[in-house]
Amino acid sequence: MGAHDGNGPSAQRVEPGSVNVPLGAYPATSTSSNVDAAKVANDVISNLGRAISSKSFAGIANLLLGDKSYWRDHLALTWDFRTLKGSEIISNFVVSSKTPLTKIDVDTSAAHRQPTFGPIDGIGEVNGIATYFNFETQIGRGRGVLNLAEENGTWKIFTIYTVLVELKGYEEPTGKRRTKGVRHGGDPTRKNWRERREAESNLEGIDPKVLIIGAGQGGLAAAARLKMLNIPSLMVDMNERVGDNWRKRYHQLVLHDPVWYDHLPYIPFPPHWPVFTPKDKLADWFESYVKHLELNVWTSTKLTSSYWNEVKKQWTVTVERKLPNGSTDTRTFHPNHIIQATGHSGKKNFPKLPGMETFKGSRLCHSSEFSGARPNLKGAKAVVVGCCNSGHDIAQDFYEKGYDVTIVQRSTTCVISSESITDIGLKGLYDEDGPPTEDADLALWSMPGEIMKTLQVKVTKLQNENDKELLDGLRAAGFGIDMGDMDSGLLIKYYQRGGGYYIDVGASKLIIDGKIKVKQGQELAKLLPDGIEFADGSKLEADEIVFATGYQNMRTEAKSIFGNAVADRVGDVWGLNSEGEFRTMWQQSGHPGFWFMGGNLAITRYYSRLLALQIKAIEEGLLHNHGQSEHARL
Repeated sequence: MGAHDGNGPSAQRVEPGSVNVPLGAYPATSTSSNVDAAKVANDVISNLGRAISSKSFAGIANLLLGDKSYWRDHLALTWDFRTLKGSEIISNFVVSSKTPLTKIDVDTSAAHRQPTFGPIDGIGEVNGIATYFNFETQIGRGRGVLNLAEENGTWKIFTIYTVLVELKGYEEPTGKRRTKGVRHGGDPTRKNWRERREAESNLEGIDPKVLIIGAGQGGLAAAARLKMLNIPSLMVDMNERVGDNWRKRYHQLVLHDPVWYDHLPYIPFPPHWPVFTPKDKLADWFESYVKHLELNVWTSTKLTSSYWNEVKKQWTVTVERKLPNGSTDTRTFHPNHIIQATGHSGKKNFPKLPGMETFKGSRLCHSSEFSGARPNLKGAKAVVVGCCNSGHDIAQDFYEKGYDVTIVQRSTTCVISSESITDIGLKGLYDEDGPPTEDADLALWSMPGEIMKTLQVKVTKLQNENDKELLDGLRAAGFGIDMGDMDSGLLIKYYQRGGGYYIDVGASKLIIDGKIKVKQGQELAKLLPDGIEFADGSKLEADEIVFATGYQNMRTEAKSIFGNAVADRVGDVWGLNSEGEFRTMWQQSGHPGFWFMGGNLAITRYYSRLLALQIKAIEEGLLHNHGQSEHARL
């Protein structure tokens, strides 16, 4: 299916240029009743290893499930994010790989990783064999997931996924490779840990190899991964404290994703952590994360200039840091890489409407500037424009403070209850009894985009059945509902568009009960001194108006910070390409030495490793800093 623009019905709307990925097809379920899963998986893995070693196109193709087969590869066989479909295309891809698999074995290190016969579709409709496996290439080691389907009595590869985990000779200093952490001896110039740490954090006498713009979850995850690969980095953030990007948001904000899904790399949330994390608690966790991992971050700091030297493949950047005593420290660095970690969105979408300057109410702002409803204003009229997570949360906050509140829904919204997320969507993978986070991530990201979308259609149907009373009540209240593209639900909407949904944590019931009123299906024409006039001529009084209208593409923020010289060279950010892989994020962006980092906590946890491995490979001469992926240059 071709690329789309950002217009059209909300259910089909995507980031401009992104692709509405088509639905994939699951194979028929196995009819066998007595399957030795371990023997079958080991035989297939062994045969695959031999076929790859001999570069046998026919040998590889014969193991695959014809045109229904997929191979998803993240940095293992190429320095790209690829998903190939069909035995001929896959076999050509594998045979031509510059870093072929040199060793491949079934993972027997834990019971849940070993081959099992059972559902391979996530909801129990298609039986097959699934297993984790380990592999090596000439330059690194990785892990994978294999799903086998039975065809005419023969087991074939339905999906296979390979991801690079570490580079040989540059492994992370964990476990038996942990550092000593102390320097013994009689050196009179020897410094203790605190002195060394202060020198490191102030970058005394050194240039960071990587400058990271932003110290939210994206910046922190990237910095942590780079730290483990011995690459000096510096995060700069204009906020006064790490975590202020969450701390300064609206008063009642709580993460809508559960704790099991949200761990950061290396230091998971402790066992007593609540299922849903309040914003201020998360902000404080970010501060402690920086301290425990000894990450370098300068707050109250802004980038004032940047220049890329095409010959040296190096940046020259100047930053200004406001010190605690009020003075300003100006430093110039020469990093090889810049990571823009300002969130997966760009500049705020704040519509400029006629009459804005005439509005006489007490508040007119974007949701990013909304700190909370004012108390003791019972009866004041509040209007929230926008019906995704922020819009609902803000409307609920206004209601709880006694306001007369209306939410303006111009199109439709995908709504799902929080319980349907935890008890259906993530159950068995990210929950109290789920596998280790690392293995859950492998299982999630092993799914090709087309198959993931098909699965989400099935999952969304189950979630809608669970939420029937909620959804029927919203429709009766005049609230417009959609189920995403091809009824694939919230997750695919997030991947393809980055918004358009609400995870219900209470506001939907208030809408159903009439406590939050709905104005549906009309665009705003202009603002009046006392409210809003809509395209149909209707009017709505307002003392306060909040536009929860989202954000532009991350590329707009790149233009704002770095100018056209960078923004004009990078690709469109977020959304999916024709293979179902994310565009531009966490990979060579189109501009040498410039990377985008963003997404929710789970996405940053997974992709931060892949981004750091690419930077490490460039620094060690294993990968050229072209600015474009190998696939993009073909």
